[in-house]
Amino acid sequence: MKRLSGTAAILLSAALTLTACGGENPLTSASASPAAPESASASSETAVVGSFDFPESVLLGSIYAQALEAKGVKVQEKPNIGSREIVYDQIKSGGLTILPEYNGALLAFIAPKSTATSKDDVNAELKTELPDQVEILDSAAAEDKDSLTVTKESATKFSLTSIEDLAKISKDYVVGGPPEFKKRREAQFKDVYGLEFKEWKPTAATTADAIKSGTVLAGNVFTTDPKIVLNDLVSLEDPKNVFSAQNITPLVNRAATGDTVKTTLNAVSAKLDTATLVDMMKRIAVDKDDAAVVAKDWLTQNGLL
Repeated sequence: MKRLSGTAAILLSAALTLTACGGENPLTSASASPAAPESASASSETAVVGSFDFPESVLLGSIYAQALEAKGVKVQEKPNIGSREIVYDQIKSGGLTILPEYNGALLAFIAPKSTATSKDDVNAELKTELPDQVEILDSAAAEDKDSLTVTKESATKFSLTSIEDLAKISKDYVVGGPPEFKKRREAQFKDVYGLEFKEWKPTAATTADAIKSGTVLAGNVFTTDPKIVLNDLVSLEDPKNVFSAQNITPLVNRAATGDTVKTTLNAVSAKLDTATLVDMMKRIAVDKDDAAVVAKDWLTQNGLL
């Protein structure tokens, strides 16, 4: 090994002294790259974020994914997968890590005879009913409930204020909703409210339009759908709570979820409220803004990105 010349030794000694005192190293400062942001190296976790096949779920999935990426989690998004009947098995098996869920709808799916209605009661029951492979994180205040919705004209004509009022006319009319709506709700409506419809028509994401056009008398519309206001529709009251609490709640695969994922998603839930969700959905459904852009704007405004 070569010995250092006297001059080189002096320079090296000075550089080491500066470094030890917290100063900049003159031998390396010119070529040193900037330090990576803390968020980019904060986690070694990975996550696969899925969503159901409707716009609000895709938006929520994008919110989750971007929030996690900001914390250094390596994320793969799988949007628009399908209904709960399809997606639930994927998160249970570990094909998905995270799914934005609706707590009451999830409970009705895994425990159809449950009578829990409030957010706290629903979540308490979910924690006992869910299999060991999955768990729920904190629920948001944001809630998007199922509803049976009619036009204002129909509400006035038939004196409809609640789902119960439909019983006197339902046999003569058509009800619309997602393809799985009949399977999930027909027995409940009959047992609880005495409802029997002439026909159950699959209308999927166009239910609000089908109600407005008269294709169906009533339909299953999410309460955050901006078309309720734009089309002057009325969501009927549900005094017997067929539709329980539907708070936005992350459902995660337990084995694949680390601390960074949990704390990040809980922070998202702490900020998300119903009014904001309605505003975001208006941007997507009416203004035709991209879901990822809307998600990024909300995360930025709330200091999560």
